[in-house]
Amino acid sequence: MSLSTGSGPLADLSAAGVSIWLDDLSRELLAGGELRKLMADKHVVGVTTNPTIFASALSKGDRYAEQLRRLGTAGAGVDEAVFSLTTDDVRDACATLAPVYERSGGIDGRVSIEVDPRLARDADATTAMARKLWDAVGQPNLFIKIPATREGLKAITAVIAEGISVNVTLIFSLDRYRDVMGAYQSGLEQAQAAGHDLAHIHSVASFFVSRVDTEVDRRLDAIGTPEARRLKGKAAIANARLAFQAYEQMLLDPRWQRLSAAGARMQRPLWASTGVKDPSYPDTMYVSELAIAGTVNTMPRTTLEAFADHGTLPGHAPTTDDFTAAAHHLEALERVGVDFTDVTDTLEREGLSKFEASWTELGESVEREMHAEVGDADDAVGALAGDSESAEFLAIYLNDHFTGATGGLELLRRAAGARKDTEAGATLGALAQQVAEDREALARIMTDLGVATSQSKAAMGWLAEKAGRLKTNGRLLTRSPLSDVLEAESMFLGVHGKAACWRTLRILAETDDRLSADHLDALLERAEQQSTTLEQLRSEAAARTLRPRSPTAR
Repeated sequence: MSLSTGSGPLADLSAAGVSIWLDDLSRELLAGGELRKLMADKHVVGVTTNPTIFASALSKGDRYAEQLRRLGTAGAGVDEAVFSLTTDDVRDACATLAPVYERSGGIDGRVSIEVDPRLARDADATTAMARKLWDAVGQPNLFIKIPATREGLKAITAVIAEGISVNVTLIFSLDRYRDVMGAYQSGLEQAQAAGHDLAHIHSVASFFVSRVDTEVDRRLDAIGTPEARRLKGKAAIANARLAFQAYEQMLLDPRWQRLSAAGARMQRPLWASTGVKDPSYPDTMYVSELAIAGTVNTMPRTTLEAFADHGTLPGHAPTTDDFTAAAHHLEALERVGVDFTDVTDTLEREGLSKFEASWTELGESVEREMHAEVGDADDAVGALAGDSESAEFLAIYLNDHFTGATGGLELLRRAAGARKDTEAGATLGALAQQVAEDREALARIMTDLGVATSQSKAAMGWLAEKAGRLKTNGRLLTRSPLSDVLEAESMFLGVHGKAACWRTLRILAETDDRLSADHLDALLERAEQQSTTLEQLRSEAAARTLRPRSPTAR
């Protein structure tokens, strides 16, 4: 139940019965009052975290430095320090969301913390860590996140049986989702036998969405047939809709009916990984298309803001026809050669690997900070802000990239206009919008760093793009088929240069609290997706223009 009273797309989404959770947490978000503001203005009623989020949080500002130095002085180990930092943040977030928890009767106002991902293949160790986290945070609105590995299923049952509320994460396949629902019910049955009040046990099942399209689309591109290309961008929604169908079927099962009669709470479906990765897709599609009453959608900040700006709701809840169409889509994928079981198995392995890598990064950052001298962090920031030569070099560097962004944006707009009313033109138009937003993001970063934008340099970038229209393409003043190839290569190189700029700023963010590491990570991820899209356009243009139309007789 939202504490917000305003109107707009997020208000409509909340009124439609979707719980809006934020997939982010940091001490900056808590101490600065930003989480309370999102609750008041953006209908946020819950928070999810993961190792990647905490690794990013540690690089943002210096609010962890004093605690880490204390832990280092006390001789704490890295794992102990990580545990202390993360449980402190989650406890504070639980306190912030407590009013939502009370008003919703425990349905919302939830904050999730994940067990150490290195334990995901060890059921007993996962269970023990879940107990430790539950006791350390000590708040009733906590969720313990447990990955839905085969070994994790046993831990889920054991933890639920002890009366601990669970967020089951990293679910990709329908079969595994059914296993998760079964593990939850087994835990409830054991909890009931042990005398626990089932009404006090809550759970959500986090079904991952966008990563499915990323992997399936990659395989469809590799197949390369027109039939395969037509199937792109639809697998994630189809898979999620079939998961909701499985959920509805479970609610009708006699086993669940008995538990419900005893006071058990439904394990709500939660749509996770809802940030759009492919810039050619609508940036709110994984929210709009899955706006189903009784579900949760946990969103990264960029997706939350996008939906607040221009999100829309579907005309109706999923119907039998929608479920049938979803099943047919997965069958069509198999027919063109996409092994969907292998897709979901791959995504589970990669998901665990990414979380383990983030956990390692988090540990390394904690260890460095624990043993840093008290003045090290301040000296590092001062070096960037106070060294006039460094400041001058930074201003030149950023203005050069701003100039490049101006020229690149003009090129994208021109290329999109030249291919108007085509699929490639629509893709380039969407990319142009993103690049315009990236250019504005760079301008804001420059302002935050005290760097003035050079309008003369920006104008030079605009003029350089205009002059570039005379590049050799086989015709002096008009477009030729080769123009598509040359433009795609230029745009591809430009996006690579932009990604390098974001990486450079990301390094500086480790010691300069004027830079947001989380924001830079999001910009870098988007640049990488833009590169993927442009490489596809370049490859298609090259094949279309340069490949002989018929085999040459030998």
